[in-house]
Amino acid sequence: MKKMDYQNVKGTQDYLPEAEKVRRDIRRTLEDVFIQYGCQPLETPILNYSELLASKYGGGAEILEEMYTLSDRGERELALRYDLTIPFAKVIAMNPAQRMPFKRYEIGKVFRDGPVKRGRFREFTQCDVDIVGVDSKVAEAELMIMAIDAFKKLKLEILIQYNNRKLLVGLLEEFGISINNMNKTILILDKLEKVGVMNVLKELTELNVERTTIDFIEKFLKEEEYRSFQYLDTFSSLNRNIKEGLKELEELKSYLSYLGIDGECVFNPFLARGLEIYTGSVYEIFLKDASITSSIGSGGRYDNAIGGLLGSDQTFSTVGISFGLDVIYEALNPKERIPNKRSEVDYIIIPMGAVKEALSVATALRRRGYVVELEMSQKKIGKLLNKANKDGVGKVVVIGEDEVKRNQITIKDMNSGKETTETYVFNERQKENFS
Repeated sequence: MKKMDYQNVKGTQDYLPEAEKVRRDIRRTLEDVFIQYGCQPLETPILNYSELLASKYGGGAEILEEMYTLSDRGERELALRYDLTIPFAKVIAMNPAQRMPFKRYEIGKVFRDGPVKRGRFREFTQCDVDIVGVDSKVAEAELMIMAIDAFKKLKLEILIQYNNRKLLVGLLEEFGISINNMNKTILILDKLEKVGVMNVLKELTELNVERTTIDFIEKFLKEEEYRSFQYLDTFSSLNRNIKEGLKELEELKSYLSYLGIDGECVFNPFLARGLEIYTGSVYEIFLKDASITSSIGSGGRYDNAIGGLLGSDQTFSTVGISFGLDVIYEALNPKERIPNKRSEVDYIIIPMGAVKEALSVATALRRRGYVVELEMSQKKIGKLLNKANKDGVGKVVVIGEDEVKRNQITIKDMNSGKETTETYVFNERQKENFS
């Protein structure tokens, strides 16, 4: 029989124990911060009706091209979730009695059939927080300071770029972008940081945007003051979207300044966040050292999604933020970090023929709250002790016939070399056998 050539599906990967320990620490760190900020846990299905995820209140055309679709035995059209946002909006739409404001977090796998590069996969883990029921921009400010706190605990220096979609749409309206080209133009401008001004202008030309409009955008991008609220205010009398967007930005900036984080949060009037779902504030998180050029977190306000899923014009003030666990793992460069010599295992129990009795001791110690590994390899004692020492295990217990006869166990501290003896009753059924 021909041997199969086993390999992972492109854009997916295995994480062996050392790697998964780092990922688990990232997950725990983020979850601890989420809980510290008063967020409630939530879990949503990976499988959804494709109609839900394809809603115009979802990810938009760009994301839908990357959506994994399938059908079940009942020929229902299904899809794997591509983010945690629309499933959350669905939960609120289905539970109208939910008390507001409601602040939730969810950590889970999502799937996108998109391009693969460092820090970007087709199966990946998102860590999301969303707040529904708060009109004030204090919600955005809390999510941004939460991100700063989380990354400080992860020992990563970040920069948050932020903008407002109303402002951006208003500016593009004034520059002469048509309604038909608005979303496509926003997607092109979203690449500004990655591809530069000239490539953006080239793509706008290929989109058949009028030359005068492109000249307006080019002139605007080259203005030294274009990141200034005062400069942008000169356009506010011309356009309602610009006026409303600036007002919301000024409110948000007032919170950021008061918290003293306006140096870590930078206004970028062409930050777009390509998803059509966003209605107000948008932000992206980047590494200061640019070791990874793509964002490692992002989010924004999407007030129309929940009402849209309910089939009404009602707005639900909703704002969220998402962190990519996989890209954070890549950013931490775990292969380059000095490994932690201290093992997570408190005890290794080594049976010398007395396997049942060793299992009994291991069980009793576990019930006391210790992390215990029962050695099952039957290797020589010298090799096992060397392994325990190399792995940084704290204590070793060797159990043979003599220990069983005396109803005693000897515990060796691998750090100090000292040995202590404790009474352990082997001939009774499992209970609290230690004296």
